[in-house]
Amino acid sequence: MAILLPETTQTSADTLTPRQIVAELDKYVIGQHAAKRAVAIALRNRMRRQKLTPELAEEIAPKNILMIGPTGVGKTEIARRLARLAQSPFLKVEASKFTEVGYVGRDVESMVRDLVELGVDMVREERLEEVRAKAAQNAEDRLLDILLPPSPPVIVDERDHTGRVPTPAQAEEKANRTREHFREQLREGRLDGRTVEIDVHTKSFPSFEIIAGSSVEEVDINLKDMLPGLFQGKSKRRKVKVPEALEYLRQEEEQKLIDMDSVARAAVERVEQAGIIFVDEIDKIAGREGAHGPEVSREGVQRDILPIVEGTTVNTKYGMVRTDHILFIAAGAFHVAKPSDLIPELQGRFPIRVELEALGRDEFVRILTEPKSALVKQYMALMETEGISLTFTDGAIHRIADFAAQVNERTENIGARRLATVMEKLLDEISFEGPDLENKIVMIDDAYVTRMLADIVKNEDLTRYIL
Repeated sequence: MAILLPETTQTSADTLTPRQIVAELDKYVIGQHAAKRAVAIALRNRMRRQKLTPELAEEIAPKNILMIGPTGVGKTEIARRLARLAQSPFLKVEASKFTEVGYVGRDVESMVRDLVELGVDMVREERLEEVRAKAAQNAEDRLLDILLPPSPPVIVDERDHTGRVPTPAQAEEKANRTREHFREQLREGRLDGRTVEIDVHTKSFPSFEIIAGSSVEEVDINLKDMLPGLFQGKSKRRKVKVPEALEYLRQEEEQKLIDMDSVARAAVERVEQAGIIFVDEIDKIAGREGAHGPEVSREGVQRDILPIVEGTTVNTKYGMVRTDHILFIAAGAFHVAKPSDLIPELQGRFPIRVELEALGRDEFVRILTEPKSALVKQYMALMETEGISLTFTDGAIHRIADFAAQVNERTENIGARRLATVMEKLLDEISFEGPDLENKIVMIDDAYVTRMLADIVKNEDLTRYIL
């Protein structure tokens, strides 16, 4: 008997081979073939696991991945695109924010709670799509009831213009014709100028204090369940235009049609079977026994993260969530620390390790032009909104890549993120003067790039501040 991910939307991801998954990732991330290959295998193994018997599937744990590479080379983007491809709940957290638990940090279990919240939002949005047409119909009917109150019962001696007394069926037919006429006008927007009176629920947020020394996450009692009337707010009459009333009524109807208990159950199941947590900056918590000062705190965070990665049960407001089959992808630059500086138990939970390569000039050229949402395409689209036709010559793109690579070599290497700062400085003048430009055709060539950036790149002190 095969097990299937509950409540998942059927997508082409179910049938993608590892090679096809890498090809999909290639549309958004340049290079890093080893990392793409590792995450493609992990995703495919998750699909393979769904086809096993429940007994065997329960025993197969996901093979977590440790990505090693400098900042700005695509670690986060690979994980994010993978989650979107698989339609999985995805959460990115920084491991360093857990190093101050008890002071201003958050407890490690909060990552699972946040992932469940994302899962609930994802399932709710899917259910909304299913009921949207029905909710719109119901909202339309409610608004017609307000615009056209039900007709009073027919009086026996009431006669029409022919002198005959209409039967109840005839009166009902006439009322229906009038109602359909109003419905037609409503859909065509001819009633948009009208004002109607509807009941609107105002949300109230009573103030309460949490006992000192505890956080909201540690208070497992759901106050909304204990005191349901406290958070519901009051209903008041408001006069609004027809379009606003229709939108409000549609949202109300959507909430009525969605069973939140069912949504919560489906979300918890999806998180348990398909969730992905991306733990960034894991090298910042690498510290070993016998260290002093902050190193002790870092090792403590590793020990807190360990049971979550190993598989434990976390209490959330939607129920107990098991982390046994959540896929964890950890990433870090590891400039100072090494993967072997992590505690052995945590190292053992990340069996797949991939090293991402630093990006150079050739990769920058490809990043600027090849991906679906390449930087050059983004700026061209932004300027198009002002009626400006912005084009880049091949020479300009190579020059931009040269400058970005030079600045990365001389200062901090921030990878592809440097392209964003270089492009922003390059197009600063055009972006500012865009609406006032008389000549709406602008070509960026290598001479323009050199004029705008050469002086800044030559002056190292200036480079550090501006680029």
